[in-house]
Amino acid sequence: MLLIPAIDIKDGRCVRLRQGRMDDETVFSDDPVAMAERWVEAGARRLHLVDLDGAVAGGRRNAAVVERIAEAYPELPIQVGGGVRDVDAVQAYLDAGVEYVIVGTKAVSAPHFVNDLCLEFPGHIIVGLDAKDGKVAVDGWSKLSNHDVIDLAKRFEDDGVAAIIYTDISRDGMMEGVNVEATVRLAQSVHIPVIASGGVSGLADIEALCAVEEEGVSGVVIGRALYEGSLDFAEAQKRADALASE
Repeated sequence: MLLIPAIDIKDGRCVRLRQGRMDDETVFSDDPVAMAERWVEAGARRLHLVDLDGAVAGGRRNAAVVERIAEAYPELPIQVGGGVRDVDAVQAYLDAGVEYVIVGTKAVSAPHFVNDLCLEFPGHIIVGLDAKDGKVAVDGWSKLSNHDVIDLAKRFEDDGVAAIIYTDISRDGMMEGVNVEATVRLAQSVHIPVIASGGVSGLADIEALCAVEEEGVSGVVIGRALYEGSLDFAEAQKRADALASE
């Protein structure tokens, strides 16, 4: 089980939101690069970066911060999303040393965009599906679409995406526990890795996800629990590794 610390960037700072609300933020650091260093030193094997300003307004609003982190850790796989709406954005991130680019809103509004990206950048595209009650949310979670999350996941698997990041937006930033049942349902419907996101509150959530790893849940993005101290990253990754070897 791959545990992936999240670094959400807004106005150049590391923040966490509750349920994606831009007006409900907690600033955890003015230096996202130093925060990346903290997680790398704790043993992170991948980082999850989100350009929150880009997610809402489109474009690479915090590209300079992302590029500094990628430059600091050239051997570390980094996945980044938020505001990726065109091919140039993907190319720029990959050129900067990012391993995976996450497409969210544009994947839902223009699904052919994902197919085009997978053809041009095979192995480097991840789709982020943010859902509530099985329906996908778009535009920084401000709108619920009529798209079924499993139907879209199957389509994107056919397109050739490397993985799906599934976020239950009703739980994100709330530390109320991962929606394991919904995550497993999605993972069972596709053959590509599914990365869980949203709601991690402590070690019990990590253990619950490890128990369903064979169903196709390969990793988990962790945010607020790390920043508020309810989960120790090094301890959690060590526990996940131990469970995998049993």
